[in-house]
Amino acid sequence: MSKFVMAFLSGTFFTFILDFFIFLGIKLHYIDFYGIDLYYNILFADNQSPLLYLVSSIILGYITIYIDNNKLSTIVLGILFFIVSLTLIEPIGNYVGKMILMEKNVTFRDHKYTFTGDIYYNGRDTITFYDYELEKIIFLKKKDLKQ
Repeated sequence: MSKFVMAFLSGTFFTFILDFFIFLGIKLHYIDFYGIDLYYNILFADNQSPLLYLVSSIILGYITIYIDNNKLSTIVLGILFFIVSLTLIEPIGNYVGKMILMEKNVTFRDHKYTFTGDIYYNGRDTITFYDYELEKIIFLKKKDLKQ
C-alpha cells in the first residue's frame, strides 16, 4: 500500500474518532438536554461537513505517517483527543451544541400562525423550535411552513 493511501486512511480513522466524541458530547448534553427525539447516527450523518472531514483526514494522516517524529505526532493527537473529549463535560457539550445547531431569533409562518423564536434543531422533517410567545418548545413540520 502506498504511503499516501496509508496516510489518508489513518487520517480518516483518527478524524472519525475525534468526530465521534464531538457528536457524543453534543448528543448527551445538548440534544438530550432539550428533549429532542433524535438518534446519534442521524445527528452524526446530517451534521457532518464533508469538506472539513476530508481536510482533517489529510492533515491528521500527514501528521501520523509523514512526520518521522513519533513524539510530535503523539502530542498533537493527544491534545486533539483531549480537546474533543471536553465535549463530554456538560457545559462544554451544551455550548458546542448551541454553537453548531442553534439559530437565534428566527421567524416561521404557516397557513395560520407566525412563530418567532430559536431553532434548537433543524431536522430532516421537523424543526425543534423554542417559541418566544408561547415560552415553550414546539415541533414544526417543514412541509407545513411557508418559505
